[in-house]
Amino acid sequence: MDLQESDAERYFFFEMARKSAEITYAENPLDPDNLTKWGGALLELSQFQNVTESKKMVEDAVSKLEEAIILNPRKHDALWCLGNAHTSQAFLTPEQDKAKICFDKAAEYFQLAVDEDPGNELYQKSLDVAAKAPELHLEIHKHGGLSQQMAGGGAATSSNAKASKKKKNSDTTYDVVGWVVFVGLVFAWVAASKSAVPPTQR
Repeated sequence: MDLQESDAERYFFFEMARKSAEITYAENPLDPDNLTKWGGALLELSQFQNVTESKKMVEDAVSKLEEAIILNPRKHDALWCLGNAHTSQAFLTPEQDKAKICFDKAAEYFQLAVDEDPGNELYQKSLDVAAKAPELHLEIHKHGGLSQQMAGGGAATSSNAKASKKKKNSDTTYDVVGWVVFVGLVFAWVAASKSAVPPTQR
């Protein structure tokens, strides 16, 4: 895992959050805030893994977030995180019909988050962006999937096809990276704002 300094800082921040949540869970497994923090940290850490490990981490994140929702069905930040987790699962799934199921679940959870906190612009933006996600998924997997995109795409048979495909691969890669960065920054913002709130106000 070759991380630049800012990526390394993000990685260690969320790794510490994951470990802290794991310790807290052992003491109190019925804390929906802690489960949400744990699921969010796993989702963030999944971005630093290969596709196979990323899938496992996202599945684990979904499990933690679903536990949080069982404990508090109206917990809008957990609903929103669950929407992001299902979106991540969809992008990691090459089969379009299976990915669609994940995208549909993501949209449902984003809508539930919006319903619980209608003034939250981030939740609304996530719901709006979710509508475009299946089209982006189709583009990504047309060009070999996430692992291929991050590696720079596949080879074409002629020089014209190569140039055209390279441009499409580049555009799609920027879309994927943009999506990942958006989710990552949001998690960083949520985690930072939660740690800034005094315990008496949580």
